[in-house]
Amino acid sequence: VEHFAAHFVFANNRLVHSEIADLPSDIVCLPFNEALAQHGDLVKEYFMREDSTLGGAKFAALHGAATLSGLFVHAPKNCVLEKPIVVHHFAGGDFQAVFPHTLLVSGDNASVSVMEFFESVTEGEQSLVVGMVDLVAGDSGHIQYVGFQDQSDNGPKHVQLNHSRVGRDATIKSAFVNLGASWIRNESINRMLETGSDIQIYSANLANGTQEYDQRTLQSHEAQHTTSNLLFKNALYDEARTVFAGLIQVQPGSHHTDSYQTCRNLLGSDTAEANAMPGLEIDADQVKCSHGSTSGQISDEEIFYLQARGIPAEAARQMISLGFLNESIAKLDGDEIKEHLNQRVERKFLSLRKA
Repeated sequence: VEHFAAHFVFANNRLVHSEIADLPSDIVCLPFNEALAQHGDLVKEYFMREDSTLGGAKFAALHGAATLSGLFVHAPKNCVLEKPIVVHHFAGGDFQAVFPHTLLVSGDNASVSVMEFFESVTEGEQSLVVGMVDLVAGDSGHIQYVGFQDQSDNGPKHVQLNHSRVGRDATIKSAFVNLGASWIRNESINRMLETGSDIQIYSANLANGTQEYDQRTLQSHEAQHTTSNLLFKNALYDEARTVFAGLIQVQPGSHHTDSYQTCRNLLGSDTAEANAMPGLEIDADQVKCSHGSTSGQISDEEIFYLQARGIPAEAARQMISLGFLNESIAKLDGDEIKEHLNQRVERKFLSLRKA
């Protein structure tokens, strides 16, 4: 991404590059070790305050005991960050384990955006990433977080645990784009704590070979007049496999909730497998909630339509898949961010075509 407020690069848990381009003077944006030294009480107030209740508690315990890399960002009241903060994490070397942590806090009426990349140094290394993201939006605050993972398709394993807490009339928009790694576990716990809280969760995933993506989500409505929307889209090729388990939970007294959950799977081969288990748990009145999942292959009519215009069948399938995934990416803020993500997804499609 060409235009950014700040850029940090970590390799095997070590900070190797940092550049501050356009940060407001009152924002705190520091690598974790510096943040602990300079703002220890502030970090402690927000660091790992949520339990990992979707099965990832053991990964969270390992993460909390490790030497962390990553970033602490605190945008105080009324601070508006116009450009995103960009963070890169590289893992290299067999049996290398890295533990990136992103703690992102927006004060009342503040706005901040972070785009985080996870990539391998070389192909085929047996590395492990256990990352956590804490997002906390104060009253009328706004946060956008984008996690982009494009590690080697064979070898790396990636775990990412995301926790979001939203205050009154605040919004958090988070997205996951996964292209690489042999195995991924994404967990996303989202809590709407005050009236007017809103959370939007989007994901676009492209899996091929024997890649396996495991996705677990919770949308917890804990106040009246809260909203949430989740859209996960998976495109699968070869013998790739995805698992999605999501729950909308409306707590007692959380009336007038408006919540949606959708998982859509596009199967690009006869041997790909998609499993989806959406769910609802409602303990309040006057709510509007829906959930659903679809899985299917590209129709022969669509392929014929493009072939009739001179496009080979395989290229046509990948064009349709690219448009399919773009729906999630298009929900994000920032034209440059969306353009970059689309370019990276298209690059992987081109590599599939060559293979």
